[in-house]
Amino acid sequence: MNQALGHLRHIAFGSDVKSFLAVVCGLWILSVVGSCFNFLTLVYIVFVLLHTVLVMYEKYEDKVDSFSEKAIIELKKQYVEFDKKVLSKIYKGKLKEKKKD
Repeated sequence: MNQALGHLRHIAFGSDVKSFLAVVCGLWILSVVGSCFNFLTLVYIVFVLLHTVLVMYEKYEDKVDSFSEKAIIELKKQYVEFDKKVLSKIYKGKLKEKKKD
């Protein structure tokens, strides 16, 4: 439990920019989708999608795996470019420790 809270604290302070941006994007997407549907509709959609995606993956496993490998390679290339152009220019200051009484 302490390790999980420490990891969440590490992300919240922005020490790891990649994880921080992933969490921000994930929460933003979740809020956009959540504002369009009510909770029961989202549960139903997720239930149907999970069952459909699993069956489709079993049927077309080879094609999906090859496509996902190509997509991961392309995403890594795009991240390197994003890191060079944007993330490397962000100042990362040191965090000050809190004083303990």
